[in-house]
Amino acid sequence: MNPYQIIKSRRLTEKSRVLENLKNANSNPSVAKCKAPKYVFDVHQDANKIEIARAIENIYADKRVKVVSVNVINIGGKWRRVRGFVGKTAALRKAIVTLRPEDSLDEPV
Repeated sequence: MNPYQIIKSRRLTEKSRVLENLKNANSNPSVAKCKAPKYVFDVHQDANKIEIARAIENIYADKRVKVVSVNVINIGGKWRRVRGFVGKTAALRKAIVTLRPEDSLDEPV
């Protein structure tokens, strides 16, 4: 599969921003140990961890990032009822990608 088919989009939510900014936090000793940046992506349902890691490294090859680990979360669809019609929302698969401590996907400000 093409790397852009594996990685659908970057997930920018409040919780994903907290994960990204853990590397800068020094509020307590356990949080201060989190030096590696983590980013959250929506990925293809059939993609495995190795394919996800290779796709991230290919997409961000200009920044020379190296993926340390990938955690995958499957979220099933929810049953919804709208005006008498019952249906199910689409299932989702997220990947939390951990990079080396010196790597970053964001542009320096």
